[in-house]
Amino acid sequence: MKFKHIVTIGLIVITASAFVSPKKASRTFVSNYENVLGTSLELKFKAVNQADADLAEKNALLEIDRLDHILSAYKPDSEFSRWMNNKQHTTKISAELFEVLQQFEKYKELTNGALDASAEVIAQVWKKAAHENRLPTNSALQNAVNMVKQQHYVLDGKNLTVTRLDEAPLALNSFAKSYIINKAAEQAMATAGIESVVVNIGGDMVIKGTSAESIQISNPKADAENSEALTTVKVANMAVATSGNYRRGYLVDGKWYSHIVDPRNGKPVSEIISATVIASSASEAGALATSFNVLSVAEIEKITSNKTNIEYLLVTKDGSEIKSAGWSQYEVKTDKPLALTRASHLASDKLWNTKYELVVNLEIAQIEGTRIRRPFVAVWIEDEAKTPVRNIAIWYNKPRWLPDLKSWSRANGDEFKKEDSKLSSTSSATRGPGKYSLIWDGKDDSGNLVKAGTYTVNIEVAREHGTYQIITQAMKFTGSAKKIELTPNTELASASLDYRKITTPKK
Repeated sequence: MKFKHIVTIGLIVITASAFVSPKKASRTFVSNYENVLGTSLELKFKAVNQADADLAEKNALLEIDRLDHILSAYKPDSEFSRWMNNKQHTTKISAELFEVLQQFEKYKELTNGALDASAEVIAQVWKKAAHENRLPTNSALQNAVNMVKQQHYVLDGKNLTVTRLDEAPLALNSFAKSYIINKAAEQAMATAGIESVVVNIGGDMVIKGTSAESIQISNPKADAENSEALTTVKVANMAVATSGNYRRGYLVDGKWYSHIVDPRNGKPVSEIISATVIASSASEAGALATSFNVLSVAEIEKITSNKTNIEYLLVTKDGSEIKSAGWSQYEVKTDKPLALTRASHLASDKLWNTKYELVVNLEIAQIEGTRIRRPFVAVWIEDEAKTPVRNIAIWYNKPRWLPDLKSWSRANGDEFKKEDSKLSSTSSATRGPGKYSLIWDGKDDSGNLVKAGTYTVNIEVAREHGTYQIITQAMKFTGSAKKIELTPNTELASASLDYRKITTPKK
């Protein structure tokens, strides 16, 4: 009898288990946008289904829009802009604007004045100098520095008010973006079904949830999208920010000056050209990344000496790398580039001149003031027989969309149509929205140098609910520099091919 009951219970368990659905595996869902907070935005969600990822994306974008309407210095109707136009009055402000202004004061004190919202006063002097193509006078700079050193507002935490004391222009750009994306990541993580989130705004990012993210740190001396990274780090539930002078600045009388200025003396920085910071707080990562371009190495070491949650990588103007003591705990080993070989070429074949590179510049068309999804893009090289030799870039978010890049898909077959395609992020200095540079170093997909000669560059763009465009341009690569401006189209505002001698030393 006892045995009979055991058998019956076993049958019930087996029968019941047959109706229990196996747990679905999580996947990574990726979206890319242009013209978000003045740069590009990448969102990654780990979830079981597309519906959950779509809702998380919606929640993140709504939070970005909400905070941009509060903190933007570029929107005339933002709360910040309205406050700036309110002259020297006491104003009731939102908790978010109060928090950002309060954090500016905190980091101004921590960095001994290297981070200051009123550095915009000095920036305007340099913008005028660039426009007039002459260096600013010493008196103009000194007047700007004297203004920066003044107190510009007083905060009242009890009443959430701020009182302006002068009319000095202020800018919250230094770390407002980091503040915003942290809040956006929190909203995404609060969405049902979301396991992890990565929000990457122009190279500064927040990682939250159960998964770690691999992040490539851009080399400021070789700053194409597909350039070899300085290093790769892997972090979870942290923020990573990079600031540097290699993408934005002032050209005055033929000389380049960083857009990052030292508020203490009015001069553009030059000794440190890139600073990457890993921190538990997104605002702290953004604030310190900017400040570390201004401060000396000794000052940086002093500031971080008693902070266990801050690690950094600095790159000096001569290309030297300075890492904090704990930076290595985040670094991961990556495969080294393949060694150059002659492949199957004849010994008499003249190979690609390694002193030259091809830079492919792209600017995705924007609608002024409008956030748009980045289209799918493929850039690849074919030889004179129309055989693909090198894939430079393939931007898409799911393999099922690859057929939309129909010319690339026909040429390359199924080789790259895999779910486990590269999904790592890149931390770099902020770029302009939709502006990308890619390089071809004369190697094929196997890492071998190609023969010198004529090749065709293909740039294919397909936009969801948009148009399809392709540009093909033959070009001779034999060691004589040449630049070709390509004809723009509906999806590309501009494009060019620049075959040039390599002048910047690579790391």
